[in-house]
Amino acid sequence: MTTGFQIAIDGPVAAGKSSVARELARTTGFVYVDTGAMYRAVTLMAIRNEIELSDEDALSQLVRRIEIDVRSPEGDEKDGRLSTVLVDGEDVSWEIREAKISAVVAEVASKPRVREVLVPVQRRIALGKDVVMEGRDITYIVLPDAELKIYLSAREDVRVERYHSMLVNKNKDVTHDYARKILRERDELDATREASPLRIVPGAWELDTSELTIKGVVEKIVQRIEEIKEEEK
Repeated sequence: MTTGFQIAIDGPVAAGKSSVARELARTTGFVYVDTGAMYRAVTLMAIRNEIELSDEDALSQLVRRIEIDVRSPEGDEKDGRLSTVLVDGEDVSWEIREAKISAVVAEVASKPRVREVLVPVQRRIALGKDVVMEGRDITYIVLPDAELKIYLSAREDVRVERYHSMLVNKNKDVTHDYARKILRERDELDATREASPLRIVPGAWELDTSELTIKGVVEKIVQRIEEIKEEEK
């Protein structure tokens, strides 16, 4: 039993998970737990310790040695971030967003044993807190007992447009066809991943974001939270 209210959000690329989770955390005051940031933290520490990112054993041992925490920003930390990421007490919230980390974090996140050893860390961070956690396996691996489990989806054409808009911010020459190709490749990877393939769990609320704004999705979720809390009284 926990005293907090846990919201677990899964879904494919460009369904709106991160944008919705961030805005939902702002609206509700819940702690936003970006599981991707945790893989970035591991990547950062691996680089600092000169660990080969292909060495799954060394990476999983690294996770066991370090202490990762995620919490709401406090004091001077309120500098635009949505959450503070700490490794062994050191604030790495901005360093893990650097390009050198973005370029290689996918290799670390793809390692099954790294994902496995991070799960109890993610659960500990969520314990007893009001949290919004999003990813690919949150509803059935990390927080299977969350009060609200959500699977966000959207039509492929909408997701391609969103994904293209994100990519074009980094490279203006990216085409829609390229965005569609990469998105389909990532969908295939999500569906066939050995460790925790993307799937919809029984009891998850399927929410199609195709025709909704971020604000509209958040309003629907806030309403559902209120309904659940009322039912629990």
